[in-house]
Amino acid sequence: MSGRALSFGVVAEAYERFRPGYPVELFELVRAYAGRPVPTALEIGAGTGKATRLFAERGIAVTATEPDGSMLAELRKHVPANVTTVQAAFEDVRPGERYGLVYAAAALHWTNPAGRWSRIAALLEPGGVFASFGGPFRLADPAVEEAVHAARAPFLASDEIPSPDGTPPDHEMQWPGSELQRSEWFTDVQQAEIERRLTMSARDYVGQLSTISAYLILPASEREQAFSRIMRVLPDKVEMAAHITVHLARRHSDD
Repeated sequence: MSGRALSFGVVAEAYERFRPGYPVELFELVRAYAGRPVPTALEIGAGTGKATRLFAERGIAVTATEPDGSMLAELRKHVPANVTTVQAAFEDVRPGERYGLVYAAAALHWTNPAGRWSRIAALLEPGGVFASFGGPFRLADPAVEEAVHAARAPFLASDEIPSPDGTPPDHEMQWPGSELQRSEWFTDVQQAEIERRLTMSARDYVGQLSTISAYLILPASEREQAFSRIMRVLPDKVEMAAHITVHLARRHSDD
């Protein structure tokens, strides 16, 4: 696992404070796709438990895996009793129990691509569901976005993560759906988008930036300079386009 993947623990409390949770619409989408009750789930890279809560609070017994101890400690403060926590990278989770659902919330790109799909398949019941969801937080006003890009340019060209398999941004099926379609383990690959707009203060927007890996791996002095420059170009309130792209797939029912 890369240093960038493990960079979040130092800001676990900020991650919990500034990152938004997930809407009930996402749970309903996964449940409708499953088409049957899903009593158990395994979560890949649970962070502070934003998505954990969505599923656990609706009756699913979630096993939340997370490699970073600080993130997991924050998660334990906020989740219900039907959540089991395991401090482990996904690659170190040993197949044993099989789950009706395996999911990753803005975390799948941190996993090792070698053997990724066979590992996930081994954790799923035949016919079980895999779900991956997330998406970038973009400033909704093009003029504000341009000003922020100019402010951070001396330190950072982009704060987004490129497609792990090189799928172009305008391609109909985005990653990881593009990989799932090629996988021998999965079928019925679907992609959906949940549109979401959020308004936050300029300070909270910069707080949210402070939880993004591209900034976390900058030297501290450069990071603070970038945030200071960004703050100077922001209005008091900013509107975010925080759409959630959801990928769903079903494990083949034959072993």
